Amino acid sequence: MPDTRNRPKDKPVIFIVDDDPSMREALTDLFLSMSFEAEAYENASSFVDGADFSRHGCILLDVRLPGVSGLDFQTQLERIGNKMPIVFMTGFGDIPMSVRAMKAGAIDFLTKPFKDQDILDAVATAIERDSVHRQQNAEASAVTSLAQSLTPREREVMECVIRGLMNKQIAFELGISEVTVKLHRGNVMRKMEARTVVDLVKKAEMMSAAGNPPVS
Repeated sequence: MPDTRNRPKDKPVIFIVDDDPSMREALTDLFLSMSFEAEAYENASSFVDGADFSRHGCILLDVRLPGVSGLDFQTQLERIGNKMPIVFMTGFGDIPMSVRAMKAGAIDFLTKPFKDQDILDAVATAIERDSVHRQQNAEASAVTSLAQSLTPREREVMECVIRGLMNKQIAFELGISEVTVKLHRGNVMRKMEARTVVDLVKKAEMMSAAGNPPVS
């Protein structure tokens, strides 16, 4: 198991999962020479047991692994909540395999032997994808925290505003006065740190995309 002591949490790490020792060594040396952090595993179970899935980085996954195929393992990783992008490697690739992998969200599907630059380009794309995903999650989490400060009535008003209803329509739908609607609406905008309705809608969409709808 890799030594995880005193390692920088914000530095991208490339997880290499391949049963070929020479391939693991060659890829590890390549990434270390490019100032990346790299961890190598010989099979799926050792990777699951030893890897820190909260790390920023990506996974290099061989298609043919002992015990489970890389494609099936891709599905298993998704089920356990892995969000890191995957780059597939194979010495026996074909079009159906690559199509299946890409449809399931893989960044690339490289056939061995590949050029160093090809794998570096694929990894760079994967790490960038992971960075964007993590930033979006952080923003959605911050917005969700703001939404938690809303009262139940303010959540109802927010949902109506997002739907494009006018104050008079909201008052009728919720059975409250228009003055009360204006009060709740002002509170919603302030608590959600939204300057405009468009800004509020964008924040609501951000929460929904992250699986945290503003109104449950």
